[in-house]
Amino acid sequence: MTELLSTRQVARFLDINEKMVYTLIAEKGLPASKVTGKWLFPRHLVEQWIEANTLNYPEAAAMPDNWKDLLVIAGSNDILLEKTISMFNSEFGGKLAVFGNLGSMGGIRALKRNICHMATSHLLQSDEQDYNFEFAGRELDKMPVVVNFCRRQQGILLAGGNPYGVKSVADLGRAGIRIVNRRVGTGTRLVFDRELNKAGLEPARLEGYANEVTSHMEVGLEILAGRADAGPGIEPVAGLLGLDFLPLRRERYDLLIYKERFFDRTIQSFLGMLHGDEFRKMAARFSGYDLETCGRVIFPRPEQEN
Repeated sequence: MTELLSTRQVARFLDINEKMVYTLIAEKGLPASKVTGKWLFPRHLVEQWIEANTLNYPEAAAMPDNWKDLLVIAGSNDILLEKTISMFNSEFGGKLAVFGNLGSMGGIRALKRNICHMATSHLLQSDEQDYNFEFAGRELDKMPVVVNFCRRQQGILLAGGNPYGVKSVADLGRAGIRIVNRRVGTGTRLVFDRELNKAGLEPARLEGYANEVTSHMEVGLEILAGRADAGPGIEPVAGLLGLDFLPLRRERYDLLIYKERFFDRTIQSFLGMLHGDEFRKMAARFSGYDLETCGRVIFPRPEQEN
């Protein structure tokens, strides 16, 4: 159970007087909860707060001024995102955006470690009604700003012409069908495993289930090359490679950004580009994307700011 400190105890722990504790709550964000009129302080959060406010680190090499022009994005991969990053680097010559393909959960954890500016994620929540909030709330110390990048069709990529006549996930259990899979921690793998469970299929009995690749495009290329017959992926890959596609659900693919960085000029340049005509024209060349809410802040909502 979490150890809770009283105002007097936290004052002793920080070696300050009790009046200063209230100042730290109001001005420095000292973690505290008010229960029945009394302030209580989770000890582990107080310790984290001390670490976060530590100033006297060993001196490191000075950070170059132009690092403010670097945008590091990490998490779930997407074809349109990759094209958008290339467009950003062309349009903003003095800035550089780079992407680390870590999967949705890896992106959230990179955001927590403060080694990226923006995480990309499409993790389906346990209620199967929403995306990402449940995972961000569990993994991060504070909720980030969530901006929608796109909505897209998630499903099963199939060999052109669908030679095995796959019409449902249950059909993947037929003898002779070879699967290619995504890694644990990706939003695609999460959806795929849930659909297999609903269909009553035992993953270990599917040929190729342990054959994992790192991107949607790699799933498609394995099928195109004839090394697999089916695998989880997104509709744009099917459109690009001439594969068949079995849709499972329309999902939300989001950008997660800490509030303290949201208004950084480089981040705002990237987000602003999502509303531009050139981006929309480029996106229209791909099938399976819905950009109705692209670039829109979906958390916090306006009523949550008040």
